[in-house]
Formats: sequence, structure tokens, C-alpha cells
Amino acid sequence: MEDIIQFEGLTKHYGAFSALEDLDLTIARGEVLGYLGPNGAGKTTTIRLLLGLIRPTSGKVTVDGLDAQKNTVEVHKKLAYVPGESALWPSLTGQETLHLLAQVHGSVDEKYRAELIKRFQFDQRKKVRAYSKGNRQKITLIAALATRAPILILDEPTAGLDPLMEQVFRECVIEAKKNGQTIFLSSHILEEVEALCDRVAVLRNGKLVETGTLSELRHLSAVTVEVTFRDKVPGVKNLKGIKNVVVSGNHLRCQVHGSIDELLKVIADAKPLTFLSREPSLEELFLALYGENSKK
Repeated sequence: MEDIIQFEGLTKHYGAFSALEDLDLTIARGEVLGYLGPNGAGKTTTIRLLLGLIRPTSGKVTVDGLDAQKNTVEVHKKLAYVPGESALWPSLTGQETLHLLAQVHGSVDEKYRAELIKRFQFDQRKKVRAYSKGNRQKITLIAALATRAPILILDEPTAGLDPLMEQVFRECVIEAKKNGQTIFLSSHILEEVEALCDRVAVLRNGKLVETGTLSELRHLSAVTVEVTFRDKVPGVKNLKGIKNVVVSGNHLRCQVHGSIDELLKVIADAKPLTFLSREPSLEELFLALYGENSKK
């Protein structure tokens, strides 16, 4: 699959402080990439460099073959951006703001925009100063999605939205992906990332520490096993790779790192009534990764 965004050795220093260090990352055309990390990890710096709003100390970003620094205007025509915090014009109405944002971008699918207004249940008649944070966020989401831009840069896009509108947003992202659009999604809502993204990239202290599909990242955390027995729970604490053992009556819960074969043999000999195993969620993977790195 063709790469549409490429970060090559991208570095940004502010004096002695390293906001981003030697970022190498590619995003394929039509891919949804989740960009994760705690506050201060370098996510916003990455987006600002991608948008050409700040200059890198070294390295470069290319968007569809164009250097984001040298061809900023051309790059902006290919993308739409939703910031986590929007500074809109307080005296304009929602309708006037959407019209102005469409003029600034230069492209809008008016029929689709009207559909989005209905789906997000957005009242265009009020002035921006009267809107809640969630409704101001709807303005930027509707404006960005209505451009049908080949690339969507979404930085905490559901900030302030209620759960119903979050679901509408997810449906819109899925539709954009089916339409061949590329989506760069920075979010603190791990459930949202898990539901939407093809791959995730995890940033820590300005450095990329992991990247891959959720399946590829499963090695970062343990499989959780829960078993109910007819009689006494067998001893498993001393088995290789077994951690966090919890026994309650005839119920066993534990985590397994590595092979599960030895545990299965012990469980089978004890004649289990029920057996449940599940792979770690993205949240568990994320916490496992940061817990591991925090000890180093």
C-alpha cells in the first residue's frame, strides 16, 4: 500500500529540551493511525510540524510527496484539521462559521455538510459565544469532514462530545476510511482508538516507543485467564509466566506471560467447570508499556 505521509528523522528541540526526537513513521493511503501518548509526549508537536506551523530542528515530513515545510499551501489543500481546542469567532453564528471555514479551506461538499449538521444535531442559528464546548467541537468536525479532504488530522476530536455524538463521529470516520481517506487520530480515549484504528503508534518523552497493529502489540501485556472449578482450585503461582493470581472460593483469576501450555495442563487435571481467556485491551497494552518503561 502506498505511503501518503512520511516522517523521516523528524526532530524538534526548544533549547535544551527535546520535544520530538528522530521520529520515523509512515502512514499508508486510506489508513487510520492512532497516535498515542500522555500529555507532553510530543503529539501536538508532531501535528504542528505536519501542518508546517513550526520548523523542525532536523528531519522532514512529506505529504503525498510534498515537503510540509516547503509546500505548506499545497499540503493544506490535501488535508483538513480538527484541533482539540478551537479558537472560533464569538460574534459569528454557527452557519456563518461553517461558511467561513469552507471558504478558508476552498473545498466543501455542501450536501454532505447538510447531512452532517443533521447527524450531529447541530443548531446553526446561535452565535459561537453561546455554544458549549461540545457544540463548538461539532463546528470543527462538520467543517473538516465536509471538505472530503484526502487526509484528516484529528487531535482529540471528540473533546466535549456526549456519548451519542461520539458514536456519530465514529460512524463518520468509518465512512471516511471506506471513501479512501487517510486519518491521523490523536486521542486519549483508548476505546475510540481501538474501535477505529488500523495501527497505533505510541510516543513517550518525544520518542516513538512502539508501533503496529493491536495484534502485533499483544506481546506488551499478559493474557487474562478466569476459571471456575468443581472442587479445590489448583496451585498455579509457581508456574512459569503466571502473575497476579487471585483465588476466591472455587474461582481462579490470573495473568499469563508467554506460553499458556503448562497452565492448561494443570487446569485440565483439576476438571474445570468454566474457562475464559481474553487478550489485553488497548488500555491494558498502553498501561503495560508505560509501566515497563517507567521502571527503566
